Amino acid sequence: MTPTRTASRPPGPQGFAAIDFGTSNSAVAVPRPDGGMRLVELEPGFQTMPTAVFYRADTPPQQLEAERLYGRAAVAAYVDGIDGRLMRSMKSILGASLLEQSTDVGGGRAVRYRDVVSGYLRRLKQCAEAEAGTPITRVVLGRPVFFVDDDAERDARAQAALEGAANAVGFAEVSFQYEPIAAALDHESRIDREQLVLVADIGGGTSDFSLVRVGPARRGRAERRDDILANHGVHRAGTDFDRHVELASILPLLGYRSLRPTRPGEVAREVPHAAYFDLATWHLINTVYAPARLAELRGMKAWYAEPKHHSRLMSTVRQRLGHALAAAAEQAKIDVAQQGQAQIDLSALERGLSATLHEADAAAAIETDLARIVQAARETARQAGVAPAAVAVVYFTGGSTGLTPLVDRIAACFPAAQRVRGDRYASVAQGLGLHARALFD
Repeated sequence: MTPTRTASRPPGPQGFAAIDFGTSNSAVAVPRPDGGMRLVELEPGFQTMPTAVFYRADTPPQQLEAERLYGRAAVAAYVDGIDGRLMRSMKSILGASLLEQSTDVGGGRAVRYRDVVSGYLRRLKQCAEAEAGTPITRVVLGRPVFFVDDDAERDARAQAALEGAANAVGFAEVSFQYEPIAAALDHESRIDREQLVLVADIGGGTSDFSLVRVGPARRGRAERRDDILANHGVHRAGTDFDRHVELASILPLLGYRSLRPTRPGEVAREVPHAAYFDLATWHLINTVYAPARLAELRGMKAWYAEPKHHSRLMSTVRQRLGHALAAAAEQAKIDVAQQGQAQIDLSALERGLSATLHEADAAAAIETDLARIVQAARETARQAGVAPAAVAVVYFTGGSTGLTPLVDRIAACFPAAQRVRGDRYASVAQGLGLHARALFD
């Protein structure tokens, strides 16, 4: 699928922007007076915003549409247990028949998935116009190499759906650029010779690799599809690391993998794992708070040989501390990467309670996922027919590239390559901004 532009342009001077509509997070760039591009503050103090919308079920009936919260406010409403519907990863439904269907958002209201996407884009457009101080009708949108793997027709539908959503909120002229090309544009602007660059985009849900050709002779070209030699990825990334760290370091204190009381002639068995797996999986945490689950867990008290394990589990569920524990696991992952060890404060659960996570234990917990991600990097070069030694640069972007052991393992596969770190959260938006400036200015 080739990046395209809509044909018509309204008369008169029009502002432009670049939008990275990401699966997990989004960012926007608008022109600076000096000829560069700047990132927009999408939320107070933040230039990136979770790609999330929360529809409040308690919206007064006289309002035609449900009240919507965006980004961190949307996630906070969900975590706090406000009655409503959280929508995330909207990008993943582009190209699917689900896009035209409606979904219940509570309070007797329903919305089309297509309208969820356009509503979020409208919010980004409003933020861009507030920052730029002018109406914006032209936009460059990032797109993955494949919205849908191995299905050209659905992939084309996905781009058309995103373009249609952009048109619906007032973007009259829409252009697309591939996300790995956008990520590499900043590096390309600083080199004086052609290079092969492996773009490693390691986010929350997926690890994506693209081998791209960059250089001064290619700079400024609108069509860059032929510069993407290969693209490959796996559905393993930051949230998987967090889940494994929580299961390894925090949830054993709540009874994960603990044994039931033994009886004569019986082999000791572990307590059921289902609640622990759900507590370690972000989008399933709230399901553990349901009255039926709470009653089920309460009735399992006799299954625990160590009473304090069951007591901590029940305190976690009653006090709705699941997301706090998940956040503690994520921070522990970061601390281990930076300091080699993490002390996890669990005093919100029980006074004086803490856990220690050592680097070796963290590495063991995520080793299977690390190995799959590293293999995906090697496979990308193999699919491109490029020897690892021919890769000149490994360009790291995405929130999970803050994990040093992961970066080291990927880089070791390409011994001659220079390591370049982009902005972990906004390098794609910055590159799309460079492309927008060249295209529209």
